[in-house]
Amino acid sequence: MSMDIDIDAPISIAPQQGFNNAPITATIFCCDCGAPIDGTTAIDAKCYDCFKLTKDISQGIQREATLHFCRDCDRWLQPPSSWVTAQPESRELLALCLKKLSLNRTRIIDASFIWTEPHSRRVRVKLVVQAAVADDRVMQQALEVVYVVAYQQCPECAKSYTANVWRASVQVRQKVLHKRTFLYLEQLILKHGAHRETINIKEAKDGIDFFFSARNQAEKFVDFLNSVVPVRVKKSQELISQDVHTSKKSYKFTFSVELIPICKDDLVALPIPLAKQIGNISPLAICYRVGTSINVLDPNTLQTADISSPVYWRTPFPALADAQDLVEFIVMDCEPIGPTRGKWILAETQLARASDLGVNDKTYFARTHLGGLLHAGDSVLGYMLTGTNFNSPQLEALEESHVYASRIPDVVVVKKHYPNRRRNRKRVWKVRRMAKDEGELLPRKTDQERQDREFEQFLRDIEEDEEFRQGVQLYKQPPRKKNADEMSVATTADEDGEEDDAPQVDMNELLEDFDELTMEENQ
Repeated sequence: MSMDIDIDAPISIAPQQGFNNAPITATIFCCDCGAPIDGTTAIDAKCYDCFKLTKDISQGIQREATLHFCRDCDRWLQPPSSWVTAQPESRELLALCLKKLSLNRTRIIDASFIWTEPHSRRVRVKLVVQAAVADDRVMQQALEVVYVVAYQQCPECAKSYTANVWRASVQVRQKVLHKRTFLYLEQLILKHGAHRETINIKEAKDGIDFFFSARNQAEKFVDFLNSVVPVRVKKSQELISQDVHTSKKSYKFTFSVELIPICKDDLVALPIPLAKQIGNISPLAICYRVGTSINVLDPNTLQTADISSPVYWRTPFPALADAQDLVEFIVMDCEPIGPTRGKWILAETQLARASDLGVNDKTYFARTHLGGLLHAGDSVLGYMLTGTNFNSPQLEALEESHVYASRIPDVVVVKKHYPNRRRNRKRVWKVRRMAKDEGELLPRKTDQERQDREFEQFLRDIEEDEEFRQGVQLYKQPPRKKNADEMSVATTADEDGEEDDAPQVDMNELLEDFDELTMEENQ
C-alpha cells in the first residue's frame, strides 16, 4: 500500500499540554537577519537590533550647541540673562548643558561628560535617551552632543571697564594735613579684602572715593569702616531715571564717610566739660591709638580715656599739634617714680632740645609714660609748649582756668627717637598698596616728597610699635642683587662703625608674597 505526501501542505501540530496547559508561542524569523523572534511582539517583523538600525529616536535633538562663558568672572550664561558659577565637569555645568537641548518627546535617563582638552573650547556630553516606539514598547539610544564655548562678557564685568556706571560710591574724607590714618586704613582694607567688590578707586582731595556697582556692596563697605575706625556717615541719593508705566526708579547712592581729624601721636586739648565727662582726665593729652574710638593718655598720671565717635561729634575739637610739629630732645636724666600701666612706666625726665646742644644749657622738666624705655643720652620726640603760640580756644580755656593752668607742662614727650637709624638700610619686608586712580589730582614734586616722608614715617611706626603692627600684613621682600655702588656704600657704613639701634621686624611675622612668586615663575 502506497501513501502520497504533499510536503508543501501546511502541517498542523497539536499544542503540547504542559504542566500549566500553556501553549507554545508562535515564532517568526526576522526579515533582515533571520533570527527567530516572537511574532506577537515584533515590530515590522524585525528583531530589536535590526529595528534600531532603521529607527532613530534622537532625531530632532541637536548635536551641537553653544555655551557662553565670561573670562573675567568665570561664570556661565544661563538663558535668558542670569550668570551662574560652575566648575568644569560639575553637576551645575551638566544641568546648564541639558537645559539648552530640545528633547522632542524623549527623556534623558543618563548623562555624563566625555573628557576633552581644557584649551579646546569644547564640552562633550554623552546622553542616553529613551522614547516610546509602539503602544507599550520603549527604545533606548546613546548619542553625543558637542558644546562650543564662546566668550562673552557679562554685564557686571562690562560695567567695570566702562566709566560712569557706578551705582553707589563711598567718599572717605579726613581733614588733616597728613595721611597717617589713611595709610593705616589702607592696610586694614587690604588685610580683610574689603575692596574686592569695587569697580574703581580714585584719589580725591582730603581722601579717597570708592565706587561700587550695587548699593548693598557700598553699605557693606561702610559697615567695615565703622568696625575699624571712628567715622560719621551721611547718605544721599540722586534720581537717574524713572519709568512712568511701571513706576520703577533708578538711583545713584553716595555715602559720605568722615573720619575724626585726630591721628596717632597727636596732641589734643579737650574741652573741659568733655574731659570731666570721660573720667575727669587732664584736658591736655596724647592720642596713643585710633581704633573704633579715640584713645587718649595723660602722660602726667598714665590715665587713659576713650572718646567714641558720637561723643566726639557732639563736641568736636581739632588737634592741638600733629606729628609734623614734633621736636627732638635729648634725655639728660630719667628717673622712674613708680606708677605703671601695662607697658608704660611713669618717670620724671630732664630734657634738652637737640638744636640747643652746644648753644645754651637750657633744660626742661617733663613727666613721661616711657620710663621703661628711656635712659640718659636717648633721644625722644615731643611737643614744645613753652614759647609756642597755638590758635586754640580749648588751650586758652585751660590757661585761664585756675585748676588746669598750673598743670600745663613745658614739654610733652610722645615717643622714643632713633637718630642712628641707617639711611641706606634696606628693609627685608614690605607692605602692599592699593591700586588707585589719581584722576586729575596729579601730585606736584613737593607733594610727592611729602607723601614719601609720610610713608617712611608710617613704615617706622610699624617697626617701633608692635601693637600697631598687628593690623598690618607684612610680606617678605624678594632678594635682589646689589650693584657695585650699593656694595661700596654698605662697606663704607660698616667701616664707619655706624650702628643701627632702631627696632626691627621679626622674620617670623612676615608672609610670603604669592603675587611676587607668581611673577618670578612666569619670568
